[in-house]
Amino acid sequence: MLWHELTIHTTEEATEAISNFLHEAGAGGVSIEESGNLNKKRERPYGEWFDQPLNDIPEGRAEIKGYFSDDVNIEDVLEEVKTRTIELATYNIDTGNPTYETRVVDEEEWATAWKAYYKPLKVSDTLTIKPVWEEYEASEGERIIELDPGMAFGTGTHPTTALCLRALESIVKGGEDVIDVGTGSGILAIGAMKLGAKQVLALDLDPVAVKSAQENVALNGLSEQVTVKESDLLSVLRPEGHGASADIGVQLPVQIVVANILAEIILLFTNDVYEALQPGGLYLASGIYKDKEQAVHDGLIAAGLTIRHVHREEEWLAFVAEKVV
Repeated sequence: MLWHELTIHTTEEATEAISNFLHEAGAGGVSIEESGNLNKKRERPYGEWFDQPLNDIPEGRAEIKGYFSDDVNIEDVLEEVKTRTIELATYNIDTGNPTYETRVVDEEEWATAWKAYYKPLKVSDTLTIKPVWEEYEASEGERIIELDPGMAFGTGTHPTTALCLRALESIVKGGEDVIDVGTGSGILAIGAMKLGAKQVLALDLDPVAVKSAQENVALNGLSEQVTVKESDLLSVLRPEGHGASADIGVQLPVQIVVANILAEIILLFTNDVYEALQPGGLYLASGIYKDKEQAVHDGLIAAGLTIRHVHREEEWLAFVAEKVV
């Protein structure tokens, strides 16, 4: 089968937003490759030595590829993505004068080839992400997240996902009800359960992500503990969303809310998060690029939350904020 490949050369800051545009335009798959030069900080859990760049993408830049079936009008998709990318400037997201390319490729070039490079990844002291097709023997005390991300965001390789999992490890003490907003592949919801949470409500606006999260939750044997719902942020908790009913899985108010999404989206529902948290509850807000730190900091404070910690990874950061009453 032949596919249209649409490549966007942009900034690392804009990758999450633009990859989401591609998914919403109907992409059958999306890949992101960020700068691999020697100036970029890399994790070296096994003492790896890097003496050659991984690619020739300039520092701070990234290449995003979206794949569309051959019956799609790729020119229409290109215009839609261009228009939405231009609009990112209104959110102060630097797209870096992006350029675009299209070509036709054979399915075998992308559909399964990437799996050869997606290996088990230890992201914290106890959490390891394991692709379902890989053999891996866990060591004592190691918690394994089985994952087949499919078309949903969240493999653990992006700094924001790994950062969020490490931050979760520091705040989940055991027995908490947790809400995961923008769950994507379900990786954070599964991670919270592996760390000892009691129940998790995982939410996403994208039906593809909801399906992917449900499948990954089942792969980890957590379908009874993790409830996956389609929801625009926390709208499912409002009275018209029937959030008071038992089918959300968690008991409101909850002890932890986690959101690994764009800074601009985080700022849209801080008040809703405050209402969803019990006194002393924690909000883990991640997916924040360094130039948005002050804006998110101020937004969390304005909502009545108190900043307890800031976790950092490369150019990204995550806030842990507490509802203090």
